[in-house]
Amino acid sequence: METLALPSGHGIPVLGQGTWYMGEERGKRAAEVAALRLGMELGMNLIDTAEMYGEGGAEEVVGDAIAGRRDEVFLVSKVYPHNASRAGVRAACERSLRRIKTEYLDLYLLHWRGSVPLGETLEAFETLRQEGKIRDYGVSNFDMDDMKEAQSFGGGIGVATDQVLYNLAERGIEWDLLPWCRELGMPVMAYSPLESSSGGQRALLGNPALLEVARKHGVTPAQVALAWLLRQHGLVVIPKATNPEHVRANRAALDLALQADDLARLEAAFPAPRGPRPLAMR
Repeated sequence: METLALPSGHGIPVLGQGTWYMGEERGKRAAEVAALRLGMELGMNLIDTAEMYGEGGAEEVVGDAIAGRRDEVFLVSKVYPHNASRAGVRAACERSLRRIKTEYLDLYLLHWRGSVPLGETLEAFETLRQEGKIRDYGVSNFDMDDMKEAQSFGGGIGVATDQVLYNLAERGIEWDLLPWCRELGMPVMAYSPLESSSGGQRALLGNPALLEVARKHGVTPAQVALAWLLRQHGLVVIPKATNPEHVRANRAALDLALQADDLARLEAAFPAPRGPRPLAMR
């Protein structure tokens, strides 16, 4: 699996597995664990989770999935904004570590910005990094102004990434945030690369241009949408799947090479922003 370098020098895989909506129903636990394990077997060893997902349930699913294989996995989790105080970050991180049954996280993110001063949160992250509880830290759902403030933080190695909503239908970050992060050599993590709601997915994956490109290559529209993201420099993509067929399809998207005419069709159907847009969130 190809990796990108975080500002610290640590590598992060370009394709991983999301866990949003996992850990919410006990009856689905075995299938969720199996899906994550299958993804790992296929080389998708980045697993992204959060204390918010299933109120810790998704982290427990991840803990079961990686049992005995921690050294193979790049683990990402996120802290709630209301837990982002100096003491709150430590307590939240330790709870996440217990649920996942690991001694450290590869990357720990502030899930979105709240009322706690950003500098206090980043200082707490830096302390955890120095103690070995996390290897890198970053943010999620930060727009340009937020990122500039985060980047000005003077302690430690600094912010490693911004995890944001990005897909063919939501390209607002291309105007400013994405090129700014690329200039800094900071990978951007794309969540909901296939949209998250059922209506949003239907609209995206049912687009005639996407269907046309998929038919041409003999693949699914979802694979085309993922391949469009994966071809880009400096991007980490984290689709979520619990169906084994979808897990395999997500991995296969990494090998799909889109051609110039494919990209032109997609560009016409999903035009790039022509000016700044508010950061999209789900």
